[in-house]
Order: sequence, then C-alpha cells, then structure tokens
Amino acid sequence: MLSRLGALLQEAVGAREPSIDLLEAFVEHWKGITNYYIESTDENTPAKKTDIPWRLKQMLDILVYEEKQQAAAGEAGPCLEYLLQHKILETLCTLGKAEYPPGMRQQVLQFFSKVLAQVQHPLLHYLSVHRPVQKLLRLGGTVPGSLTEKEEVQFTTVLCSKIQQDPALLTYILEGKKTVGRKEASREATALPREAAGIKNEEQPHSKAPDRGACGARALSPQLPAETEQPDGGTGESNLITSLIGLCKSKKGRVALKAQENLLLLVSVASQAAATYLVQSSPCCPAIVEHLCQLYQSLPSFLDPADIAALEGISWRLPSAPSDEASFPGKETLAAFLGWFDYCDHLITEAHTVVSDALAKSVAEKLFVEILQPQLLHVSEQSVLTSTALLTAMLRQLRSPALLREAVAFLLGTDQQPAAPEDSPHTLGGHLVRHCDHLSDEISIATLRLFEELLQKPHEQIIHSLILCHLEGRPYVARGSPEPESYEDTLDLEEDPYFTDGFLDSSFQPSMKPPPAPVTNPDGKTAVTEIVNSFLCLVPEEAKTSAFLEETGYDTYVHDAYGLFQECSSRVAPWGWPPAPTPLDPHEPERPFFEGHFLRMLFDRMSRILEQPYSLNLQVTSVLSRLALFPHPLIHEYLLDPYINLAPGCRSLFSVLVRVIGDLMQRIQRVPQFPGKLLLVRRQLMGQVPGEQLDHQTLLQGVVVLEEFCKELAAIAFVKFPPHGPHLRLSEPPEGHV
Repeated sequence: MLSRLGALLQEAVGAREPSIDLLEAFVEHWKGITNYYIESTDENTPAKKTDIPWRLKQMLDILVYEEKQQAAAGEAGPCLEYLLQHKILETLCTLGKAEYPPGMRQQVLQFFSKVLAQVQHPLLHYLSVHRPVQKLLRLGGTVPGSLTEKEEVQFTTVLCSKIQQDPALLTYILEGKKTVGRKEASREATALPREAAGIKNEEQPHSKAPDRGACGARALSPQLPAETEQPDGGTGESNLITSLIGLCKSKKGRVALKAQENLLLLVSVASQAAATYLVQSSPCCPAIVEHLCQLYQSLPSFLDPADIAALEGISWRLPSAPSDEASFPGKETLAAFLGWFDYCDHLITEAHTVVSDALAKSVAEKLFVEILQPQLLHVSEQSVLTSTALLTAMLRQLRSPALLREAVAFLLGTDQQPAAPEDSPHTLGGHLVRHCDHLSDEISIATLRLFEELLQKPHEQIIHSLILCHLEGRPYVARGSPEPESYEDTLDLEEDPYFTDGFLDSSFQPSMKPPPAPVTNPDGKTAVTEIVNSFLCLVPEEAKTSAFLEETGYDTYVHDAYGLFQECSSRVAPWGWPPAPTPLDPHEPERPFFEGHFLRMLFDRMSRILEQPYSLNLQVTSVLSRLALFPHPLIHEYLLDPYINLAPGCRSLFSVLVRVIGDLMQRIQRVPQFPGKLLLVRRQLMGQVPGEQLDHQTLLQGVVVLEEFCKELAAIAFVKFPPHGPHLRLSEPPEGHV
C-alpha cells in the first residue's frame, strides 16, 4: 500500500506500541477532515472531489486492521475508543445533514454502513453510536426521492441485519426522543459545519491514547436512552421503520425491493420482547397500513370490474403489471395497490406472531372496516361495483392465516348461529348476499364472484356460516319414515309431485348413458350410475344440443371435477369432517327448515335461469358447483342426492332443477323452430358462427347453461360418490372412460 496509511501499518508491525502509531494515523485523518471545514472557501466542490472520502476510507481501514490485531477478542482498541469518546459519528451526522460539501450525506451514509458492517465489536449499544444512527435515519426518512436512496437502503440493510442477529438492538435503534430530538435537530440545523469542526480542532491529536479511566469507561459502557426520554410510538418522527417505508415508495425498483426485504427481515425477529416493542412502541403497523390505505384511495373510481378480475400475477417482488396484458386506465395504480397488499399479506405470513396478529387487525380495521365497508354499502352502484371487485381481487391474493381470519370476521361476523327467514342482515355478508340478487346484474355477478373466491379459502367458518349451520341435524329430511336401504326403492319418478304428466313424455329420455360403473355398494346402498343418470336425464332430449356438435358428453367435466374435488378435499382435510351423515331418529319431531339466506338466494336465482342473462347464469352455476364439491356428507346429501325424502315445504337443488325443467317444457311449446334456434345459439356461444340477436335468446341461452350444468353436477356426483363412500380417493379415470 503506497499511501501514508500503508507506510504507518508497515512500521507498526515491528513497533513496540503499534496502537500508538495507528491512533496517530487515525487522529491525523480525522483532523484532516475537520481542517477542511476551517480552511476551505469553495462551497461548490463536491465532496467526492475532496480528500474527505479518502480519509474516511483510511479511518475505516485502521479500525478494521486494529480489531484484527487485538489480542483479546471483543476488546475495543484505542482508535475505536477515540471514535466513541470523541463522538466522531455524531459530528459526521451533523456534517451530513448540512450537505457541505455537496454530497457529504452520501459519504457519511457509506461510512456508517461500512463501520457497522465491518467492525465486529458490538457498537449499536453505545449511546454515541445509536444516537447518531437515529439522527441519520431521520435525515433520509424526511426526503422523498432522495438522491442518496441507494446509500440509505444499504444503511438500513446493515441495521436490519444487526437486529436480526441480536433482537435486543431493536430498542436502541428505534427508540427516539420527540422533544429532545426536535431540540437537537433545531440546534444542528443552525450550527455551522465550521463550529462542529472547531470543537474537534481543540482536541490534541498527537497526545497519547485517551484516558481510559472513569470518563472513558462511562463513555464506552453500553447505555440505554435516559429513562425520561419517551419512546416515539407515532408516525410523526422518522426512524428505521418510517425510513424503510419511505424507501419502499421509491421509484427505483431495486431500492424499493431491497427496502421491502429489509422491513420483512425486521418484522420476522424471533424475540418476543422485540416483536412486542415493534407493535406497542413503534409506528410499524400503522405506517405499513397507512401506505396501503393511501394506495387504495388513489385508485380511480371508474375501474372496470372485468379489468380488475383480469389483472393477475401481481406480486410484491414484481409489482408492475405484466406487459403482455392489455392496458386500461388506472392499471399501474391498481398494480401498485395489489402489489403492496400482497406484500402486507407476505409480511403477516412471515412476521413474528405478535406482529402478524397486530398487522392483520390493523389492515382489517383501517382498510376493511373504515374504507371498504362504507363503499360496499353505498347507494352508488358504481361504488358498490368497484369496491366488490377490488375486495374479490384482494381475497384472490390473500394467503396468510391471520389476515384470512380477519377477512372472514369482517365479512361473516363471529356468530355462527343459523339465521331465520325473516332476519334482516346483521353482518356485512348478509348485505352482500342481498347484492347477489340485486336489480343490477353487474353487481349481482361481481358479488357472486366474491363469494366464489371466498369459498376457495381454507377457513372452516366460511362454509359453516353460509351452509352447514343450516343443514346440521338434517331438518330437510322428512321424519317418521325409515330411510331406504336402496335408492332403487325410490326410483319411481311418477310419484314425485314435481314431475307432472306433461313433463313425463316420450322426450324425457337420456341422450346418452354414462359408461358402466360399479352397480352397488357392498351394503346395498345406491349405485353412482343412478345418481349420475338422474342429473343427465333431467334435460329432455329436444332441449339438448351437445350431441349435434360431436361433444363427448360429460367426460370432460369428470376430468375437471376430479381435479377440483381433490384440491377441495385436500383443503378441508384438517377440519375433520365426518364420513357420513348422522342417522335420523325416527321419533324426533320435525323442526322448521330454512336453507339459509345464501342457499335461498342461489336457489331463487337458479329457478330463474331461463329469464336471466347468460353471464349471470354462468356465475350462479359456478358458485353452486363450488359448493357441490365440498366433501361434507350433509352437502353431498342436500345438493347431490336426487332421492332424499324431503320434509314438507323443503326444496333441494334437484327439486329446483325439476321445477325449472317443468317450466322449460311449457315454454318450448311457445317457441317456433325451437331445436334449430337452440342449436344456433349454442354455436354462437361457442364462437362457431357470428352472433346475431334472436327472439327468445335469453331463454335459449339459459337452456344451454342448464344442460351443461346438469352434466357438471353429474360429473361431480361421479367423483364424489365412489363405490365405497364419499371419502374414498379415486384413482385417475382411464382416458375415454369414466
């Protein structure tokens, strides 16, 4: 090394007291920095063109070299003692704040980062270190879009890494002083750099090592901030948290990503005490959620729900929208919000439990309750439509159990008692169920999508609150008559009051039979073939069109249903559902049955399938299919068993479909050339022929949906009712055979 430092180090190797030589060199370089402020008159020369960066580098090298030469590990050397006793870091922080010479803040940030990273001796416990660290953090956190963002994020990276290694450091770095901090900031703002340098000029750099007596011991002992200082728990003062949040907002992608990784490192500290401090005495949760709410409120009010639904693949690691997707107004703003929401969800997943629960509650309170709920209940249809679509997008991205728990409580409440038919909605979910039957078809579709997304979340209360609490005890089954040993005893459809004479004509024949399946269970219970045929035979021959287009019946539906059923079964497996319904007590009196507001809405919608728009029918049947996939015996029975003996006044999904078919048979008579028009509409829906407006188009589209829905239910019934019970896992069906 050709520099003066190199020569000093070479001489120090053979010297009797090398520490004295190193200290002299260290003090000389520090004096060189302070002399610059006394002697220089050029205020425009950038710091990097002065000798300040070189001298700081020499001081760092001396500190690192000295530590390596220390005989006793963990003991502070003379140069490090000098740095701490003479508050060099405090002075540098003041010089960095003054930004004189220009670019000095960048040099100070780099020096702090390198000293903390390369010097192994614990430093952040010392008041003369963590106080200037706090001040330096305040400098960066108050300057949005700072030119020193790169250095700031490197500085926070070192701090977060140190906290990860020793969580006890968290209080030293985060604990600020509101009143004292403001006074010192005010004083430093008016102090000239020359004055700060003048203080150092009074030191005697050529004297021997500083006195290590009482004064030195007091300066070097780890110190907590004074007891009279109040921790800064608000968001008004900038500290490590607010500095990181500010850097997360950087327009520079790499800076923002690194800041997010640092914040993630901070909230995942293993220490209970540190996590509690983060929640109770820092602005961590409020600052993170405040940014989330700001991003949400910056969204344009004219967002199209279809655009919101189509924007997928947004991740906090890649928050910008994929470039291959079609652009639309507000796309970048929406991508920024969903990216930060995904980041909050990831934080809640990875954070210490104390931080995770607090952050999830804060998101629920500030975003869900205070902002979203009023919009969801607003009289403006546009407000309801946009907020519903945004909530659906959030649910789609939500993965953390803590935030899911809060979202479910927000939507469905905590009371899981079954509702009565006359009950008015007492939860947000109750109002949203009403929105599914809204005068606006767009709002109905958007809210049905919300419930479909909700049903795919791994939380048992969702399916229990919406469905199961109403089915428990099987009040939909008629009492006083024994349950059939075989479903063959109940196959006489002519005795079903829903089948009229006009309905049971020669046209009511299955267009195709499913491939053979095992006929009976060992205990004589129903064969899956009979259940499948019941759904496939519902739609009369003259109302079917799939055979004319050389489709493969319900084979494709079986393949899809198999995968969806396996996925659903895996999701609900931890909930310990029973394999079969509880047998009925024939002596138990019947009690009134109400299917619940959610199923009642779906059944009502299903009964109007021949009168509703095509897109609405698709969404209604999609939600019902999701429900039918759940492997709970009561859901099996109520939605997919055509032969249950219903109690008086009760309806099931199959009975609703039977009534729809009866209505269809009467309407068919009033539509001239019905088969030809139906086939044309199906080809239009498949994109095989250009779309053109036809008479009775809504009816014809409804018939197409009805046929496909019956095939889908047949496929679900097949994969859910294997020969030995609903919970037997099926092997993949051979291709071309089900």
